[in-house]
Amino acid sequence: MQYQKVFFWSITVALGGFLFGLDTAVISGCERTIQALWNLSDAMTGQLVAMALYGTILGAIFGGVPAEKIGRKNTLFWVAIFYLVSAVGCAFSPTAIWLMFFRLLGGLSVGASSVVAPMYIAEISPKEKRGRLTALFQFNIVFGILLAYFSNWLIGTDDPGNWRWMLGIVAFPSLLFVILIVLVPESPRWLAIKKGDREEALRILKLINPATAQQSLDDMQADDQDSPHTASLSTFFSKKYQFPIWLAFLFAFFNQVSGINAVIYYAPRIFEDAGLAASSALLSSVGIGLVNLLFTMLGLAWIDRFGRRFLMYIGSIGYILSLSAVSIAFFTGHTGGLMIPVLLFVFIASHAIGQGAVIWVFISEIFPNQVRSYGNSLGSSTHWVFAALIAASFPWLAGRFGQGPIFGIFAVMMVFQLLFVWKMMPETKGVSLEDLEKQLTKG
Repeated sequence: MQYQKVFFWSITVALGGFLFGLDTAVISGCERTIQALWNLSDAMTGQLVAMALYGTILGAIFGGVPAEKIGRKNTLFWVAIFYLVSAVGCAFSPTAIWLMFFRLLGGLSVGASSVVAPMYIAEISPKEKRGRLTALFQFNIVFGILLAYFSNWLIGTDDPGNWRWMLGIVAFPSLLFVILIVLVPESPRWLAIKKGDREEALRILKLINPATAQQSLDDMQADDQDSPHTASLSTFFSKKYQFPIWLAFLFAFFNQVSGINAVIYYAPRIFEDAGLAASSALLSSVGIGLVNLLFTMLGLAWIDRFGRRFLMYIGSIGYILSLSAVSIAFFTGHTGGLMIPVLLFVFIASHAIGQGAVIWVFISEIFPNQVRSYGNSLGSSTHWVFAALIAASFPWLAGRFGQGPIFGIFAVMMVFQLLFVWKMMPETKGVSLEDLEKQLTKG
């Protein structure tokens, strides 16, 4: 098997995840500066932050459409262009309205990349390496988040105009993504099933693994004969796909009601409310990014060894313990010193090794070839709808009710996630995409 080539293609496409994380987290370092600059209310600041998330919803819902029509590779190329335009536009925005517009554009890129990039990697990966390679997307997300926090801390808040550099720094890796995405091939599954170009699909499969190329193409053709080339949306929502639809919806729902994006977007605000100075709050945010990266690496090392369910059990239990402790600390007022940073580090570690490592892998695995774009769009758009709701309302809710009740609700929701993993979630480790279709769909 030509693992080096597959790894290069995967890590290149996963740059969409790096930009996802970078674009998502940079706003955390400057949202209060921008609020003061344009005299925005807490509610309006929430909308400014959430504007990118509204874009991700649209990108997630409709990102599967061009992926089906023009291919995974071409879609990712335009995603890269949108990232670049958004970053430059944010850096030079003259008003809050223009900043919201360019953040919306960046959100479209984030949403589409969260659908198409994991889909592409899952489709080119051998089954024994699929978990690790697809999880590179999540690794790049957290690496982007870490660099966003680190660059925010380096740039600092001494100059009120530094927020433009914080947001504009996304342009540099965006340009690199535009260049590198040209070097990856199209998904052989899309070529064989959607375009009908089996000759080109076989050529790419031989680049991946000459020994299994013909068998892989035969499996795709056999699967394609049992199902229509392009399933309609009404077919997707039929009883046949009911179980994977529920799995994707609930997995994405629980990902966000853990409170992960509230912490990612508002970490400095949470730390300041706990009593840390502004500079210490930014530095503590770097700690969140570092913990996120380290435990995501551990999740990558374990996902194909111990399986998806094992990681989700660890993450769910860690969520419940850390979120409950944060809630109690805010309720009782014992938030001094390193109490809140340490507890949030435990929370981030739990997310990184569980939901963070598994979500994009799992959602990309559970849907058949014919409806995978619909399924990825469903999971991703569910993720981003709840992310937008939480990010938009968090500043207002925190100002109105305090942090204690919010983190308490997050903890309760993670008890339900633990029950979901125990009772509903199947193990997908080491199973081919075609065999998973037989296991998870009816008929």
